[in-house]
Amino acid sequence: MEYIPIRVSDIIRQVNHDIFLPAIQREFVWKTDRIERLFDSIMADFPIGSFLYWRLEQKNKDMWPIYEFIRDFDDDAPHNAPANMAGINKDITLVLDGQQRITSLFMGLKGSYKFFYYRTHATKLYLNLLKNPLPNEDNPEELTYGFAFRENAEPDDNDNPQLWYLVGKILNYEDAEDAKADMKTELAGLTEEQRENANKLIGRLHNRIHTTLVGNYYQENSQDYDKVLQIFVRANSAGQPLEYSDLLLATATAKWENLDARSEIHDFTDSINEIGTGYNFGKDFVLKACLYLSEIKKDDEILGLPIQYKVKNFTKSNLRIIENNWEDIKISLLTTVRLISRFGFNSKNVVAPLALLPIAFYLKKRGNSSFDTSSSVNDADAQVAIRKWFIFATLKNAFGGSSDTTLTKLRDLLINYDSKMTFPADVLYKALGIEPHLQDSEIEKILGYGYQGRYTNLILSLLYPDRDWKDAVFHEDHIYPKSEFQVRLLKKRGYDEPRIQSYIAKYNTIANLQLLTESENLSKNATLFDEWIDTRDETFHKRHLIPHLPNYGFDLFEKFFADRTNLITSLLKEI
Repeated sequence: MEYIPIRVSDIIRQVNHDIFLPAIQREFVWKTDRIERLFDSIMADFPIGSFLYWRLEQKNKDMWPIYEFIRDFDDDAPHNAPANMAGINKDITLVLDGQQRITSLFMGLKGSYKFFYYRTHATKLYLNLLKNPLPNEDNPEELTYGFAFRENAEPDDNDNPQLWYLVGKILNYEDAEDAKADMKTELAGLTEEQRENANKLIGRLHNRIHTTLVGNYYQENSQDYDKVLQIFVRANSAGQPLEYSDLLLATATAKWENLDARSEIHDFTDSINEIGTGYNFGKDFVLKACLYLSEIKKDDEILGLPIQYKVKNFTKSNLRIIENNWEDIKISLLTTVRLISRFGFNSKNVVAPLALLPIAFYLKKRGNSSFDTSSSVNDADAQVAIRKWFIFATLKNAFGGSSDTTLTKLRDLLINYDSKMTFPADVLYKALGIEPHLQDSEIEKILGYGYQGRYTNLILSLLYPDRDWKDAVFHEDHIYPKSEFQVRLLKKRGYDEPRIQSYIAKYNTIANLQLLTESENLSKNATLFDEWIDTRDETFHKRHLIPHLPNYGFDLFEKFFADRTNLITSLLKEI
């Protein structure tokens, strides 16, 4: 085995011309801080590791899906684009290990990074030429050099000296002195010490990009895809490991005959996450569904695939079965997610996604017909039963622990079920060993759930059985505002210690929480409840289970809490 040294500039010249990504690669996942740290390591003469390449012969390059490296990353569209091989008549190189680092180098020197949570514009990598590169001995994790992704070179509004240099400019100069000369005007107004520091950094950056052998690569020449897949799995078993979904998607991509599994699964995952007010299903959920919803006929018997989320179950034959079932799988999941969206479920309260799979299987058995336009009594009953079953399966944690065993048991019951019948909730309850109602002890536990807890949004949604959830966003809100439950403020009101502790123990739990529309929440803000509730009508009181009290002043919080607890308890017993 021979490792060949390589420069950063060599890598950049080759990206999307000579080196590409195989379809088995995962997507780019590094954030800007990781990219900045990589460049900091290069400037500090730290090793950045080795790369593993696969030489793909020209005759084989059309056999496998091939993708480009991302140059301009956009969090709204994070997927790699397919590479156009039409004009490339030569052997090419595919990267098996090192994609994150190579993409980061390419992005930092040639591209940009846009992250929608806090950026409105694409950012580029800059180096502060006025930062003195002294390591922080107290914090080795702190960057030695002043790398940062920024929207422009304008100095920040602080007292630190700044002169931001676009890192990618260094590629334009064969000689470091030319790069320094091009900055002469910008450096003219600086002190001699600052000019010296800036020129030193420009020279060092040029050397590290154009001259220094920063890493090395080993090239695999075998054309056996199965061997390459094994190498890929081994190579990615350390460092930032691949998730199962990445490995399984890699396998599926390699084995599907007529469809591009990568594109299909990525696009479909994106599409179900856009339903209603949004979800956060991952590729692993979709791949699990592929196993669960695929059926085969053997000796006049309908059988399902093994559903354990392991590589061994994504065999060539099983992947063919999944591919043949793919259209039905998609329709089943789409129908299921649209249905639960109408029920008021979203990314905040779907805390057990696996509980959706038996529902999807049932809908597949009934022909994937939607309930939207049906006037059938059976269909109306089925929807009520599905919603209730999903709630109880979630609240009673039916899919915790040995979820594969549970899911298989339910599928075995459904596989030969008469699809003309309504949803078999009673049969599934029995199989799960749960009762279709809440015990007093369970309700007591539920009432103790806190603000933005795992099950809190789900519980709160149950308090509004008649609400229209379509396309509306609801916020968890403290009825009596949490800003008032500070010890110093409670003492100021003259409350003794037991009362203070009682207030603090209660204010953040279900009986003091409600779901408000975005506009309602903004209008309420931190307004005292007794002031705000006067602006609401009787309908609002009923919808939010607001008990009738002589007044809603802060002194009556415990009375309010007790009465609302009783109202919530009664409602939960009726579900």
